Amino acid sequence: MLAYIIRRLINAVITLLVVTLVTFGIFFGVPKITGNDPALLYIGKTADAASIEGIRTKMGLADPILVQYGKFLKGLVVGRDYANGPDVTHCPAPCLGYSFKTDQEVTPLLLDELPVTLSLAIGAAILWLIMGISTGVISALRRGSLLDRAVMTGALAGVSLPIYFTGLLASAVFIYWLEWLPPSNYVPFLESPADWFVSLLLPWITLAFLFSATYARLTRANMLETLGEDYIRTARAKGLRERTVIGKHGLRSGLTPIVTVFGLDLGALLGGAVLTEAVFNLRGLGYQALTAIRANDLPVILGVTMIAAFFIVFANLIVDLVYGVIDPRVRLS
Repeated sequence: MLAYIIRRLINAVITLLVVTLVTFGIFFGVPKITGNDPALLYIGKTADAASIEGIRTKMGLADPILVQYGKFLKGLVVGRDYANGPDVTHCPAPCLGYSFKTDQEVTPLLLDELPVTLSLAIGAAILWLIMGISTGVISALRRGSLLDRAVMTGALAGVSLPIYFTGLLASAVFIYWLEWLPPSNYVPFLESPADWFVSLLLPWITLAFLFSATYARLTRANMLETLGEDYIRTARAKGLRERTVIGKHGLRSGLTPIVTVFGLDLGALLGGAVLTEAVFNLRGLGYQALTAIRANDLPVILGVTMIAAFFIVFANLIVDLVYGVIDPRVRLS
């Protein structure tokens, strides 16, 4: 098991390095190839030539792309100084860049928004796992019944309806019509756990409705396939309780594809749920990315992209480790 974990850790580090190289090349290498000046994205096209040259020197944009990438990696580990003569701006590690549009370091700017995205993603993930897997199992056990058709119809609606429709509809009904919930206004957990829960309840349910539909359909399909296997009939013939047959033998065997999809979904959400945060006015990483795109704030866009890549790679690492627990044969492959 230890050798398996070490192999997966090495693969994760290599993957993350490749992702950072490709991402950095897209943001800083492609503009050079296409004849665009990245310095203009920092300071704006209306700036004079001296200001543009000063930004180019301070950001090191005149260096070869691999040299710039090396400085970027160094900044992640030990920090970085952006210098133009006596004008020096220090960015401590882990340095994801410096936004000269807002005159802020990117890392603390994004870390301030990270708790909102973490709260939204993890809370919704718990809900959609419970809703999706439980309804999928029930639907598989009641195949062809009225309950099965109702669950699959609801799952189809959840997959088909976009989040900006269900989010706005839920807000209109539960906030402004029934007045069961207050308007969306994120409250930090340490400030008031109860208000934190209430402020995120509707975004959680809306997001979970979208994702749980996929998990319900996936769980149902896997359970129907697994319940027809010989070892399930053998377990029932041995007199095991139906709960043990379904939970220990049937569901565990069908968890592998669900774990795969869950890792990808959660990793992507932790990098910023753009539409959900925009609909419910939650100022997380997705909202910050949207704001940076509108303002052409290249360092912030790069920072959000790197954080999203980290979460996706990390989530896939956890999925690989969970594989080894669910199915020991994976460790030997």
